[in-house]
Amino acid sequence: MAVNSETKKNSGADAGKSGAGKVTVNKGDNIKVEYTGTFEDGTVFDSSEGKEPLEFEAGSGRVIKGFDDAVIGMKNGEQKKITIPPAQAYGDLNPHLTKKIPRSSLPEGPEPKAGMMLAVSTPDGQQFPVRIAEVSAEEVTLDLNHPLAGKTLLFTVRIMEIL
Repeated sequence: MAVNSETKKNSGADAGKSGAGKVTVNKGDNIKVEYTGTFEDGTVFDSSEGKEPLEFEAGSGRVIKGFDDAVIGMKNGEQKKITIPPAQAYGDLNPHLTKKIPRSSLPEGPEPKAGMMLAVSTPDGQQFPVRIAEVSAEEVTLDLNHPLAGKTLLFTVRIMEIL
């Protein structure tokens, strides 16, 4: 699947200047971007609004593939709308990443409900979020997929600076 995009050129004083004089983003360039990420229904799931622009090396794999690929070739100051399918974002939902556990193994706290998020620790001490998918009298089904897995993501991204 390809990433769909719609480009809007931004001219004039607000187009931004690059410290290195670069005009087009190439693989390996460090860049700063402003972005807003939404689901297909328009719900915002992430944004740089009110924060510093996101800084990363284009093409390095430090952001999701569809986003990384979409910024290559953009011009300094350019704004683009991109649609990223699950395969180029956080992957499709994997049904093998659900696990039933006894309710009694949950920590003390609020009554478990479907949709609730928990932090799970790995044997080496790392923590990651899991979603409660189902709750029964005896068991809780945990979904270990990334919270954005299986979702098509839409971004409005603007190149603020090519460093």
